[in-house]
Amino acid sequence: MNIGHAAEASGLPAKTIRYYEEIGLVRPSRAANGYRDFGEGEISRLSFLAQARSLGFTLEECRRLLELYSDEGRASREVRTLAQGHLEAVRERIAELGRLAQTLEALIDRCPGDDSPHCAILDELTGDARR
Repeated sequence: MNIGHAAEASGLPAKTIRYYEEIGLVRPSRAANGYRDFGEGEISRLSFLAQARSLGFTLEECRRLLELYSDEGRASREVRTLAQGHLEAVRERIAELGRLAQTLEALIDRCPGDDSPHCAILDELTGDARR
């Protein structure tokens, strides 16, 4: 299967598939004409990667998940530990976004939003919050 069909089957853009090949996450065979030839195993890996990335796993976490998936002797605790670490990072990011939202709300509240040139948002961005 060529890269276009692999993209359609996995739901990933061809550019992403090329990148995943470049960093070694997938290794399609090459046809006699030099074109990539994706088999069912590679399509499964691409679909796996698409799902893992949709959950926000980093590329290195995806690499580790693929290693664990391929290892029939794996211990599920390793997968669980990896997922728990990822969940903690997601929760921290949510907290960071909450703090960011509070800061933006405060700046918006301090900006008059009228015809005057004074704007607390611009003052904050320029580091001139004393105005």
